[in-house]
Amino acid sequence: MTTTRPAIRLGLAVNAAQFTLLVVVNALVGGLLGTERTVLPLLADRVFHVPGHTAALTFIAAFGLTKAATNFFAGTLSDRYGRRPVLIAGWLVALPIPAMLIYAPNWGWIIAANVLLGVNQGLAWSTTVIMKIDLAGPHRRGLAMGLNEAAGYTAVAATALATGWLAAEYGLRPAPFLLAAAYVALGLGLSVFFVRETHDHARHEATHHAPVAAVSTREAFTRTSFREPALSAVSQAGLVNNLNDGLAWGLLPVLFAAHGISLTRIGVLAALYPGVWGLGQLITGPLSDRYGRKPFIVAGMLTQAAALTGFALATTFTAWALAAVALGAGTAMVYPTLLAAIGDVAHPSWRARSVGVYRLWRDGGFAVGALLAGLLADAFDIPTAIWAVAILTAASGVIVAVRMYETHRRSSTVGLEE
Repeated sequence: MTTTRPAIRLGLAVNAAQFTLLVVVNALVGGLLGTERTVLPLLADRVFHVPGHTAALTFIAAFGLTKAATNFFAGTLSDRYGRRPVLIAGWLVALPIPAMLIYAPNWGWIIAANVLLGVNQGLAWSTTVIMKIDLAGPHRRGLAMGLNEAAGYTAVAATALATGWLAAEYGLRPAPFLLAAAYVALGLGLSVFFVRETHDHARHEATHHAPVAAVSTREAFTRTSFREPALSAVSQAGLVNNLNDGLAWGLLPVLFAAHGISLTRIGVLAALYPGVWGLGQLITGPLSDRYGRKPFIVAGMLTQAAALTGFALATTFTAWALAAVALGAGTAMVYPTLLAAIGDVAHPSWRARSVGVYRLWRDGGFAVGALLAGLLADAFDIPTAIWAVAILTAASGVIVAVRMYETHRRSSTVGLEE
């Protein structure tokens, strides 16, 4: 007896079960990253006594460079071999990370663990983004990316808060990184046994677009990076966004500790920013489906610049908490709309590669931000580094305002939505 394959349909409602599963998987990806947000800068300072801010931030540079390169290849690999195998490979790479962080005898082990973390995040997070774009269809990409990024960064925030408490109660190691081991085991199990391939959804959507000539990976790179105005504006904004996140991750906990803030309160501050960022995307993603991508990106970059200025000027827990909320709000305006804009412009036949190129630039910002912030902090001080990054962030918002056109056009494409 022949079984008929169910018809492929695009949209959030008709793919709700698989979409929800991918949201959960991405929360686990974010949670793994969150185990480092509070603890690693303090490990560098208090356990390994790494000299200088630049040297201490090498773990972020290693993470950012590796993740950026892996993002690029994740798109190409998912087009060639399918999305699900790439997702599973990302979790397999993560298996040694918790043990390496717990038992690291020197700072070199921490850097090596962050190289693996960069590969994990590049493969797993990139693939969940691509899979959700595959499933969602063209009309609700902002909502889809809002849900995806909200899950990931809310998990980052919750884990940063939890690890701050665990470190205060039980020490910097091993307790905070036991959470990492649980996240890896659960993420790998869900991906192997329950996640289904979504590449056919992208192929189905492509049949509703005008035929296009085949686009090489090199061509996808040049279009996304330089030639296409909206895609290139989005790519530079993504880089600068993660440049300021690299500073926030690596230097702000050290700044707070230097002012006598307790570990528990540092955990609260480390969680506020990604927490507002994560939850805010549940609002900004859908709103960008209604009002367009460009206004949110421009306003978000300028809000981030203002928030960083607040960090540079503040000296109290309350003032830093307000700045963290503002930084999270600005990032929430930017993050899902940048990804949605890529989905708007790139054709389904090369969209996964375009997402990979964008994420190459965006996550390269971690390395640029860590190195720039570290060098400036060593040459001057941490507030000077924050001021410099605030100016760069404001300039990025101006570039988007000038170069980017509005990418979201609501259509009535038949057969694509529920």
